[in-house]
Amino acid sequence: MKVNPIAAGIMLACGASLAYAEPALEEVTVTAQKREQSLQEVPVAVTAIGEAALMENGVVDMTDIQKLSPNTTLQVSRGTNSTLTAFIRGIGQQDPLWGYEPGVGIYIDDVYIARPQGAVMDVFDVERIEVLRGPQGTLYGKNTIGGAVKYVTKKMSGDTDVSVGTSLGSYNQRDFKIKASTGLTENLNIGAAVASFNRDGFGENIVTGEDQYNKDIMAARVSLEYSPTEDLFFRFAADKTTDDSASKHGHRFTTGFGGEEVLSSVYDTQSNLPADNLVETSGMSLTAEWQVSDSITVKSVTASREGETETVIDFDSVQAAGFDVPAYYDDEQFSQEFQLVWQGENADLVSGIYYYDGTAAGGYDAVLAGNGITVNVEGAVDTESLSAYAHYNWQFADQWNLNLGGRYTRDEKAADVYNAVLLGLGSDLSHDKYYADTPDSIVIAVRTDYTNSDSWGEFSPRVGLDYQVNDDLMMYASYSTGFKSGGFDMRGVATSNPLTSQGYAPETVRTAEMGWKLDAMDNRLRLNGAIFRADYTDMQLTTQRLLEDGTTAGDVLNAGKSRIQGIELEASLALTDNLTANANLGWVDAEFVEFISGGVDISDTRDMQNTPDTTAMVQLNWSVPVGAGEMVVVPSVSYRADTQIFETPGILDQEAYSLVDLTATYYSADGKWSLGLQGKNLADEEYRIAGYTFGGPFDTGFYGAPRTVALTGTYNF
Repeated sequence: MKVNPIAAGIMLACGASLAYAEPALEEVTVTAQKREQSLQEVPVAVTAIGEAALMENGVVDMTDIQKLSPNTTLQVSRGTNSTLTAFIRGIGQQDPLWGYEPGVGIYIDDVYIARPQGAVMDVFDVERIEVLRGPQGTLYGKNTIGGAVKYVTKKMSGDTDVSVGTSLGSYNQRDFKIKASTGLTENLNIGAAVASFNRDGFGENIVTGEDQYNKDIMAARVSLEYSPTEDLFFRFAADKTTDDSASKHGHRFTTGFGGEEVLSSVYDTQSNLPADNLVETSGMSLTAEWQVSDSITVKSVTASREGETETVIDFDSVQAAGFDVPAYYDDEQFSQEFQLVWQGENADLVSGIYYYDGTAAGGYDAVLAGNGITVNVEGAVDTESLSAYAHYNWQFADQWNLNLGGRYTRDEKAADVYNAVLLGLGSDLSHDKYYADTPDSIVIAVRTDYTNSDSWGEFSPRVGLDYQVNDDLMMYASYSTGFKSGGFDMRGVATSNPLTSQGYAPETVRTAEMGWKLDAMDNRLRLNGAIFRADYTDMQLTTQRLLEDGTTAGDVLNAGKSRIQGIELEASLALTDNLTANANLGWVDAEFVEFISGGVDISDTRDMQNTPDTTAMVQLNWSVPVGAGEMVVVPSVSYRADTQIFETPGILDQEAYSLVDLTATYYSADGKWSLGLQGKNLADEEYRIAGYTFGGPFDTGFYGAPRTVALTGTYNF
């Protein structure tokens, strides 16, 4: 089923000319500019989804947010269950390899999550999720050149609250959540939440009989909040997630090199490898907030996080050990941020200092059984980053605001990179576990073995002007910049490219944006929009080369420039006092201006990855009295245009598709319990979200979920 997104947007807009019942749209509060503001006052393109909307849209994890925000891609990465691929307005990170930096920043409250492993967070104990589109370099720093996604948890009230939730559904889905909070004293509150997410696989490995695309996740969070006075607030929070879901092996598009036929189900695989996969992430944070005066607030956020991943990917998806890649990742980070917020009569200031210290380490074996060799790659990169920022807003006239911002960041990185070719199957990293019945491997060529360091300094300015036309309409224009940090190529082959040890420089983006925030028809219609153009330079692009020994080398080079321009619309219309229509539409024109490979500009043969030119969503929210309670029914259709998985057109490309979802949630009159039915991808659309392309039997794809139905329930004691 395919839906014309332009027609969907026109349909909603036409409805605005009709007269309907009393206002039904509520004010939405966001912290996009690191202080609480009404969504309609923030001169930034931002989508906010509150707790009720998350539940009524059947949002289970971060990837379900994709349809609710225009020009946004949030999907599970290839081969995993909890690694995130995030793109906003054409900018993001395809390769989750350690040491590479993301282009979209992910935050839990005010804590930056540096690595994509474990970033497909399941939604529980959450107040809202915010999606900020466009570079956020001034307030949020490096690696937010595409935008940022913020996961905002709740503050406790001091009352004793206990809530239990469960979901039972297709493929033996068995989810369970419990959260509780209480006041230990008048000033001290404690809370905890535990969740278990389980599901059988959508398919299986027909060789081993193990599940494919299953889910086995445990997550927990505990928090302690202390307010010794009205002016002081402290919060300690800790969380841990363990993902034991099976590693995913791809679906082959062609016959295997041993004559293996293409499997009928895209969720099935044919692999010699077990489903070994473990992703553990955890973190702690301490937030201290002091209301110094009516106009000044000082805030400190201290945080540490760590993650460990053990996984294995079968690139050929056949029973022989043709192209196996066992891998591990090990990440640690510490951050400290100090903020000062000042609120004057006609001006305000958000300023701060941010420090980050992190280590990203990892390794993998590319086992090429056909050649009888293994390529062993291991390394680590230490990053130390210090930045200072300020964002000043001045109401210089009754209806005019000028905002000026800037952030200076200094990054220092030190890397150790090792790359060797071994005769035999597996190095010390994987031999004993997967290939113990073969002789030990012997190093026959060390291709890369270096230690190096580098540093970069970058200033990210922002200037904006907004005009409050009247009580209903605010218009704004802004110029903002952002950058993604430089680094070292963990896969670099120094024997073929000696310059790999010198690393690569940051990439930068400059964006001009005009937008508006409109509440009309006595707050029955909300129509927000933005028009933008971004110039993206020094893009960190990976170019692949075939080497004489039959292996490949991927060089990360500052080889690209692109131009990205587009439009975003978000609308809500209260048709009656119990029926609301919501829609969004994103259109983006993204093209390479320059793509240098081998000294030649090949930009005419390349397109931006994970960036469909059109995304759209239309839904209704219908609340109906049923018995003593209320039923909320939410049908929705989301659309994504043709999408290239990589810059080079190929077999992985996904044609346009639409997903049809429907949820129905019943709330009891006393507010103590709810019961829901959630149907996703009801048309059972088959769509590809990731893959690998190495030619022939090494072209494999990974897919989004098929049709699923779940019965959900919550009870508040």
